[in-house]
Amino acid sequence: MFLGLLGFFLVATGVIWRRSTGQAQSRELGELRQRRAALEAQQAALEGAIRDASSRARLGRIAEERLGMRIPPDSLVIRLPRSTRDTATP
Repeated sequence: MFLGLLGFFLVATGVIWRRSTGQAQSRELGELRQRRAALEAQQAALEGAIRDASSRARLGRIAEERLGMRIPPDSLVIRLPRSTRDTATP
């Protein structure tokens, strides 16, 4: 009878331990999923910021403001003919 009670106690203790461990892991997994979702949202926001910062309109404005560059009017564009050496090279 004592061995039966001892066996029951050990099995019950094992079941309780397994359930509490499973619940702790489930809680941790939920937290990791939330963190992953937050990091994915942050990544999307950063990619959008990179896209905006590297847009042609923004870079053109920065080149004009900081570097004094501008797109020349057609009257200032000079087209030079290619030399024969450049066209002969494959």
